[in-house]
Amino acid sequence: MTTATTTWSTLDRALDALHTVVAGVPADAWGRSTPCHEWTVRQVVEHAAGDQHAWAATVGEAAGPSYNPFAPSGSEAGTAAELVTAAVRAANGAWPAVHPDAQEAPTPLPQGAFPPTIAAAACALDAAVHAWDVAVATGQPSPLTDELATELLPAATAIAEPLRAYGVFAAVVPSAADDTPAATLLRFLGRDPHWAS
Repeated sequence: MTTATTTWSTLDRALDALHTVVAGVPADAWGRSTPCHEWTVRQVVEHAAGDQHAWAATVGEAAGPSYNPFAPSGSEAGTAAELVTAAVRAANGAWPAVHPDAQEAPTPLPQGAFPPTIAAAACALDAAVHAWDVAVATGQPSPLTDELATELLPAATAIAEPLRAYGVFAAVVPSAADDTPAATLLRFLGRDPHWAS
């Protein structure tokens, strides 16, 4: 297993969650449906890995993804674990160059640059939420802890609304009285925290 060591603790935990969840996918589960309505488990993993390459190429000097992360085929070369391992390595190589005290950091998002803490959390948000997608689709425990969700919510608030117009996030799902921080984050990103295939 390749441990995330990006120097950004929230991002490290999100990437490690993605890596762990992908390693736990049963062999017969890659074609299952996910909360990303049009994508299978394998396609979500390809998307998540590709997004990390896009982030690494933007904030550092890594190569970008070799395919369009927003049109994952489900049959990109390599196993899902290999794709995620390569994505984590790219993140490890790129993010240490982003200084926390910098005025802004570039992002691959349409909004452009953000303060580094928001940029790193937005990158982490992508990994953590897709780790959740894969986990719930394959019967694994949620990797999205309340602590991690609390750290990710400011980034979600900063980036989500403009991205809804591109179909990246669905409409906000109405809240419930007993929502945890993780449920609040998922609902804000257009996901039902009680989703089941």
